Amino acid sequence: MSRTSVWVLRVSAVWSIWVWAVLVKNMLNDHNHGLSFRVVHIILAVISLAFAVVTILIAQKMSSQLRRASSSNNKDSNLPR
Repeated sequence: MSRTSVWVLRVSAVWSIWVWAVLVKNMLNDHNHGLSFRVVHIILAVISLAFAVVTILIAQKMSSQLRRASSSNNKDSNLPR
């Protein structure tokens, strides 16, 4: 996985967190829809927020693996031939 891919994962996860957090805030203040409508959408938001958190964790793990691979490649290139 490339560094660009890791950043795309991070940005999409942060965007998802923002969108669903706004939806939850709006659902809690909404008095035009019934309780069941709001509960269903809040449950969907919680599930999506969990996916976003997992995506950030995966991106973080991939980033650290890329860093380790990059540092080991740099160490190998400094060895005498």
